Amino acid sequence: MREKLLTVPEPPLAVATLSEAELLARIFPRLASDSRHAAATLLGPGDDAAIVAAPDGRTVISIDTQVQDQDFRLQWPNGYRTTGFDVGWKAAAQNLSDINAMGATATSMVVSLTLPAVTPVSWVEDLADGLAAGILNLGAEDCSVAGGDLGRGREISVSVAVLGTLSGGKAVLRAGASPGDVLALAGTVGRAAAGLALLESDTGIDSLTAEQRNLVTLQCRPLPPLAAGPLARSGGATAMLDISDGLLRDGTRLARASKVILDLDPQALKDLEEGLEPASDLLGTDPMDWVLSGGEDHGLLATFPPTVQLPPGFTAIGSVQALGDNDNPGIKIAGHTADTGGWDHFAH
Repeated sequence: MREKLLTVPEPPLAVATLSEAELLARIFPRLASDSRHAAATLLGPGDDAAIVAAPDGRTVISIDTQVQDQDFRLQWPNGYRTTGFDVGWKAAAQNLSDINAMGATATSMVVSLTLPAVTPVSWVEDLADGLAAGILNLGAEDCSVAGGDLGRGREISVSVAVLGTLSGGKAVLRAGASPGDVLALAGTVGRAAAGLALLESDTGIDSLTAEQRNLVTLQCRPLPPLAAGPLARSGGATAMLDISDGLLRDGTRLARASKVILDLDPQALKDLEEGLEPASDLLGTDPMDWVLSGGEDHGLLATFPPTVQLPPGFTAIGSVQALGDNDNPGIKIAGHTADTGGWDHFAH
């Protein structure tokens, strides 16, 4: 009987085996945009700097960074392996959401990658695919990647700077909410936090139900409501911000900037628990903790005058109140002061 020879799989091609030019040659085609998506990019990757159009005369700009083992793990306690696609999608989502929170429309991005030498080339290609897919599928059809930078380091770090335009009118700031305004939410809260709790749990990824895995996906690939920001601006929003660090923490930021109290409606908060039961039942966690303190859904919190109809996608969750004699700007729930909670990069 002939013995079968065991074959040892080839190790994945690592970035250290390629020059910078060779690695870029694998990335750029994956970020190429068709004519619909590149209108604002007058000169893309290849030169020392990109050239982008600013037809409004004003440019909205934001930057955010994801760092390995700080913002994501390559392998989570429950066994899930973070793909390059996940990191690329999330890099697009969190930065597009910041532009959205100003009521603006994203027009271009530049991306800086720091990579360990052993990083598989396929992981980096996957990241480029996720970045491009996030831009396209989240609805940022006017945005494209205009350029970036590559570097070598001890852990993976992805920094994205995104530019946007207001196309006339004023940006919606955090300062501007007035007593009597309606407090409204677009998107979701708590689901990404539930997904994070599942990733950090000892319940294996393969043992999760479809509903639980969907929550994991929302942590790895958030779905910010990009249509809602410009709609809120044109619909009369008085103040707005992206919920990246939790409803209470980010709501407190808006309240302090506007020097008001945001009073949350308990029933509206209860309604936001919908969809969290598959994770809360498994982990024994109160879903309200995720609703109030969970970040990274990248929904929008906005205030509107009581005389206007809320734009599509927004749901009323409370009201804006004037400061009392002994009040500090912040959050209340049914008139009772709420603890801030939420994510802090340096406290955690």
